[in-house]
Amino acid sequence: MPVRNLFSTAARVAALAAMLAAGSAYADDYADIAQLLKSGKAQQALQKADEYLAKNSRDPQMRFLRAIALTNDGKTEDAIAAFRQLTEDYPELPEPYNNLAVIYARQGELDKARAALEAAVRNNPNYAVAYENLGDIYARLAYQAYAQSQAKGGRATALQPKLKQLKELLQPASEGAPAQSVDPVNAPTRQKGRR
Repeated sequence: MPVRNLFSTAARVAALAAMLAAGSAYADDYADIAQLLKSGKAQQALQKADEYLAKNSRDPQMRFLRAIALTNDGKTEDAIAAFRQLTEDYPELPEPYNNLAVIYARQGELDKARAALEAAVRNNPNYAVAYENLGDIYARLAYQAYAQSQAKGGRATALQPKLKQLKELLQPASEGAPAQSVDPVNAPTRQKGRR
């Protein structure tokens, strides 16, 4: 790795730490937006996040909240772009990768979801939510593979029990996709995400 890239990464990490330390001054903004999101007021949260970001455009925590607001407001492509930009600007943060994976899984793009979750756990090996989501993605991929085998004339006696077990396992997941990092006040601060 060239020294310039190493310095650039170190500078970004230091800048991130400084911004997060200064975050206590902005705690009310974060808390207000988090409350709006919890109350289902995504448009209001988005507006407030945009106002904040007009003055503090690099704030990763607020950008993360904004991306969640976009997701909750049904602006999926904008949310994907926002989370991707966060992964480019702050590749060390696992939460944006996790939330990208949630969107990809909802769209049925399981390979993209898997890749995003693998990046999340590489960046934070203690990020339990991402591991859980990765397990859910692997189970869905396994179900698809077994179903494909059955459709192509695979051994029904071997496949039926596996498909049945996976279908039961995935039943709650059919109502929703993997868990997002939904503690936006603390994300993405390298703290473990919560459901």
